[in-house]
Amino acid sequence: MTERKRAEAALQASERQFHTLADSIPQLVWMADAKGAIYWFNNHWHEYTGKSVAEIASHDWHAVLGQRWTQALETGTALESELSLLGKDGQYRPFLTRAVPLRDSSAAVYGWIGTHIDISERKRSEQEIRSARDAAEAALRHLQETQNSLIEAEKLAALGRLVAGVAHEINNPVGTSLTVASALERKTALFAAEAAKGNLKRSSLNEFLAISREASAQLVTNLNRAAEMIQSFKQVATDRNYSSQRIFDLGNLTEQVAMSLRPGLAKKGLTLAVDCQPELMMSSYPGPYGQVLTNLFLNSLAHAFADGKGCAMRIKVRASGKDHVEITFSDDGCGMDQEVRRKAFDPFFTTRRDQSNTGLGLHIVHSIVTNYLGGRIQLESELGKGTTIQLILPRVAPAAVAVQ
Repeated sequence: MTERKRAEAALQASERQFHTLADSIPQLVWMADAKGAIYWFNNHWHEYTGKSVAEIASHDWHAVLGQRWTQALETGTALESELSLLGKDGQYRPFLTRAVPLRDSSAAVYGWIGTHIDISERKRSEQEIRSARDAAEAALRHLQETQNSLIEAEKLAALGRLVAGVAHEINNPVGTSLTVASALERKTALFAAEAAKGNLKRSSLNEFLAISREASAQLVTNLNRAAEMIQSFKQVATDRNYSSQRIFDLGNLTEQVAMSLRPGLAKKGLTLAVDCQPELMMSSYPGPYGQVLTNLFLNSLAHAFADGKGCAMRIKVRASGKDHVEITFSDDGCGMDQEVRRKAFDPFFTTRRDQSNTGLGLHIVHSIVTNYLGGRIQLESELGKGTTIQLILPRVAPAAVAVQ
C-alpha cells in the first residue's frame, strides 16, 4: 500500500507540475482520452472564451476540429490544422491547432494533448504582405504600361523626325523641278507666239531646242532623285509596319534605311557611309532592324557631335560565320565616359534631358536586338575617341518572336 500511495502521490505531483506549466504558457492547451473526449483545459481557455471549463467541455469538439481529428483518432497520427475560435469579445480569431498522441510503453495511444496558438498577428501580417505585394504588382504593371506607351511614342517620334528630314530633302529637287518647269513654260509660250506671227528664225528655234533639252535633263535628274528618296522612304515606312518575318537582302535594306537618314547631314557637315557585304540574305524582321539603325543614327546625331567634334558615321555589314551577321555602327564623335557607357542601355537614362530627350533610344535598340531579333549587342566607347556599337544577329530570327 505504501508503494502504491507513493506512486499515486508522485503521479499527482507530476500532474500538478504539468498543469502549472500548461497554465504558464500563452497557448490554449487541452487533454483528451484515447477516444478523443476532452477532459481538461488550461486556464487560458477561460481567459479567452470567458466561459467555465464545463461550458467549454460541452462543445462538440469533434465538429469543431473537423474530419481530420476523426482521422487522427483512427490512425493515431498527429494533427495540425487551422480553425477559428470565438472569443469573449464576440470576435472569431484564427488558431493553429496541433494534437499529439500520448503513448504508453507498449506504444498504444492512451490519450491526446493539444494546443491552440493564436495566429491573428501572423494572418494580419500575411494579409498586409499580400496587400503590399498586390499594390507593388499593380504599380509595376502601371509602370510597364507607361514605359511601353513612352517607347511607342519614341518610335513614332523617331519616324516623325525621319519624315521631316525626308520631306525637307525632297523639297529641294521638287522645288528645282518646279522652277525649271515654270521657266520652260514661259519660253514655250514666247516661242509659240513668235511662231504664230510667222517670223520664226532658225536661231530662235535652235535656242528653244537647247533650252528644252537642258530643262528636260534637269527635270529628269531632279525628279528621279525625288522618286528614289520617296521609294526608299516608302519601303522603310512599310517595313516599320510589317510585323511578319520575311526574307530580304540585308545590304539593300541597310542602304534604303541609310538613304532615308542622310537628308540634311551635308548642312551640318556630317557624313553617313555604308559598307555592306553583298548577298547577305536574312529571314527576319526588316521593320525592327530599320528601327535599330534609325535610333542609333539619331542617338549619335544628338549626342556624339554636340561639342562640334567629329563629322562621320559609318555602318558596316558583314557575315559572321555561317548563321549570323555582324552590323557595326560607329561614329568619330565625343564618345562616352565609363559611367555613361555603363548606363547607356538603361531606360530613361539620358545626358540631354534639358533638350527634351527621353532616354529611350538605346533602350529600344537593346530591347529590339535581344528580344525581337534574337541577337546580342555590345558597346565600346571612350571620351574623345568616338563610339562603336556591334550587333550580332542570326540570319534566321527566332520564330517565336512577336514583333511589336
